[in-house]
Amino acid sequence: MRDLGNSIVSLSGSLLVAHPGLVEPNFCRTVVLLANHSAEDGALGVVINRGLGEYLGDYGDEYSDTPLARVPLFYGGPCDTKRVLLLAWKWNEHSRDFKLYFGIASDKAAEMMNGEPGLEVRGFLGYSGWEAGQLEKELMQDAWSISPIESSTLSQNKGVQLWRSLLRKTRPGLSFLADAPEDPSSN
Repeated sequence: MRDLGNSIVSLSGSLLVAHPGLVEPNFCRTVVLLANHSAEDGALGVVINRGLGEYLGDYGDEYSDTPLARVPLFYGGPCDTKRVLLLAWKWNEHSRDFKLYFGIASDKAAEMMNGEPGLEVRGFLGYSGWEAGQLEKELMQDAWSISPIESSTLSQNKGVQLWRSLLRKTRPGLSFLADAPEDPSSN
C-alpha cells in the first residue's frame, strides 16, 4: 500500500519487482502480479516471470484434449504448488486499461480464449501470498519495488529479462545489478 497523505491505496493490479538483494529462492529475480491487496486481508498474486517450459496439456489429462492444452504453465509462488490456478489478462491500448481475471474455471478460460482476441491465458502452479501487514513490512525493508502494468511490459519481456527491464525502470540506481550473475562465483 502506498501512503498518499492520510489515505492508504491498494496495490491490487500492480507489479512487485524483487530487489536484487532478495535472495530467498522463491522470489529471487521475480516479478509478482498482485491480484488483491488490502490492509485487512494481506496480498495475493502470482510470479509471472518463471515459466516452467511446459503447457497445461503436459500437466494433466484434465487439460490435454481442451483448448487449454497449449496454455503455458508458470511457477506462481510457494503457496499451494500442487494446485493449478488459471489467470487471463488483456491490455486495452485504446483505454490504457488492464483487465485481470484471476482464478477462473477451466471451462470459462477456454470460452474466453475463443471469444476475446488479445487475451493472454496462463496456468500457474501455486500462488504468492502475504498476511496482513507482511507485504507492507517487506516494502519498508526495500525488498520490492512497485511498478504499474503497461502493455509493452508484459508482452515484450519474458523470464528474468522482464525482471531486469522493470528493475531498470523502477530503480535506475540499481540497474547495474540487473545484469549481475545470480551466482557471483560465475562472474
